[in-house]
Amino acid sequence: MEEHEVFAAIGEKGFRELVGAFYRRVPEDPVLGPMYPNHDFAGAEERLRGFLIYRFGGPQTYIEERGHPRLRMRHAPFAVNEEARDHWLRLMTAALEETEMPGEAKTVLGNFFRDTASFLINRPS
Repeated sequence: MEEHEVFAAIGEKGFRELVGAFYRRVPEDPVLGPMYPNHDFAGAEERLRGFLIYRFGGPQTYIEERGHPRLRMRHAPFAVNEEARDHWLRLMTAALEETEMPGEAKTVLGNFFRDTASFLINRPS
């Protein structure tokens, strides 16, 4: 499965379930939880879901509303070190495992998450 085919395979519902499963775990995580303002979990969930939908072949709504993703710039204010990356990946992997979707889509998403989480490291450990 190619990256641009993931949306066709899982749709908005699949991304809604995946991102929801991830964000249900974040508040209790000792590393990631404090990085998110309590009042903005819903906004963070919406932004991630919109980005993933756009990135994996869905509607361009994210780009229309927010412009270019500029992932490194948007994450610059947060201390993303190897520990934070590992926590993020652990929660997202658990969310992927919880979510029912074709195995090919899980593989494509898992590879993207692993590579992108490492790319976003911006502080030494």
